[in-house]
Amino acid sequence: MTGPGDPCLTGPADRPLTVRNPLRHGLAAWGPGLLVMLADTDAGNVVAAAQAGAQWNFRLLPLVLALIPALYLVQELAARLGLFTGEGFGALIRARYGKGVALLAFSGLALASFGTLVTEFTGVAGIGELYGLSRDVTLPAAGLALLAVAATGAYRRAEQAALAFGLFECAFLVVAWKARPHPADMMRDFFHAPLGDSGFLFLAAAIVGSTFNPWMVFYQQAATARRSLRPDDLPAVRADTAIGAVLTQVLTGAVLIAAAAALHAGDRVRGLASIGEIGEALAGALGRDNALLVFSLGVLGASFAAAIVASLALSWGVAEVFPASGGSRRFLGLYAAGLCGAAALVYFAQDLVWLNIAAQAANALLFPLVVGLLIALTARVLAPPLRLRGARHAVMTVLAASVGLIGLIGAAAAFR
Repeated sequence: MTGPGDPCLTGPADRPLTVRNPLRHGLAAWGPGLLVMLADTDAGNVVAAAQAGAQWNFRLLPLVLALIPALYLVQELAARLGLFTGEGFGALIRARYGKGVALLAFSGLALASFGTLVTEFTGVAGIGELYGLSRDVTLPAAGLALLAVAATGAYRRAEQAALAFGLFECAFLVVAWKARPHPADMMRDFFHAPLGDSGFLFLAAAIVGSTFNPWMVFYQQAATARRSLRPDDLPAVRADTAIGAVLTQVLTGAVLIAAAAALHAGDRVRGLASIGEIGEALAGALGRDNALLVFSLGVLGASFAAAIVASLALSWGVAEVFPASGGSRRFLGLYAAGLCGAAALVYFAQDLVWLNIAAQAANALLFPLVVGLLIALTARVLAPPLRLRGARHAVMTVLAASVGLIGLIGAAAAFR
C-alpha cells in the first residue's frame, strides 16, 4: 500500500510483464468508460432531458451537447489515475490526504448514490403506474432485487442484463430523427435562453447534475484499476471514454428533441405531469403500444444499470475508505438503509418528475468536491509526463468551479 508521503504512484507500470492474448487483452481496455456513461443515461437523465424539451423546446440542447468534452475530460482523468496507479479513488485520497478528507469524499459518493437510488425508484414507480401497478408493489420489488444483487455480488450478470434493456433508449434517436427539428429553430433558441427565469436555471442545474455524477469517478477509476492493463493501453481507455461521453449526451439530446417535438406547446411553458408522458413522445414514430413498451424497457433497464453501477462504486468506496474494518457488513447496512430511505421518499412523493429533477440538481452541488480532489490527485500523484498541468489544469479548474456555480444558482433559483 502506498503511503501518504510517496511522491509518485506508478502501479501497473511496475508490474512484471506477462504473456497475454493480444485480442483478449485489447478488449479488456474497453468497458468501464462506455458502461459508466450508459448507466448515466438513466431515469434521472431521461426525465430531466424530457422536461427540458417539454418546457423550453431546444433552449437547453446547446448545454447538453457542450457538456460532451467536459464529461470526457473528467472521466479520462479518473481512468488515467486508475490505469497508472492501480488504486481506486477513495484509496488514493486516503493515502495522500488522510482519512478525514477520504471520509468527506465518501460522503459525497454516498449522497450521490442515494440520489441515484431516488431517481431510479421514481423511474420504477412511474413505469409501474403507467401499467396500473401500485407503488406498494413496484418499490419493494425493486428494492429487494437491488439488495439481492448487492448481497450475492451478482453485479456483472445484472449489469449486463440491465444495460441490454437500457439500450432500448436508442429508440429516442429514431424519434429525434423523425421529428426533423429545423436548424433555424435551434439557432433561435440558442440565442434566446431565458437566463433570468428561475425555472430555466433550475432545470439547467439538473441537466448538469444528470451529466456529472460523483459515483461515475469512483466507478471508472476503480474498474480501470482492477483490469490487467498497462500504460500502453491508455489510447484504448481514452477511446472507450470518448465514445461513452458522446453516446450518453447524444442520447440525452435525442430525448430532449423527442420531447420538444411531441410535448412543447408553442411559447407556453408546460412541464411534464407524469413520467408516462415521455413514453407518449415515442408514439408518433413507433406506434403507441410499441412506444410504451420500448420506453418502459429502456427506462427500467437504464435505471437498474445506474443503480447497480452506483452500488458497485459505493461498495468499492467503502472498501477503499474503510479497509480491513468489516467493509462488507458496513456496506450492506449502509446500502439497505439507503434503499429503504429512497423508496420511502418516492413512495410519499406527489410529484415524481419534480423529485427526480431535484435529485439531479443536487448532483451539481456535490460534484465540485469530487472533481476538485480528482484534479489535485492528477496534478500531484502521477509521474510528471502524466500530470495535469498548464492550460488543461486551468480548464479543469474552471470546469469544476463552473459546475459548482451552476449548481448554486440552480438551487437558489428553486427557492425564489
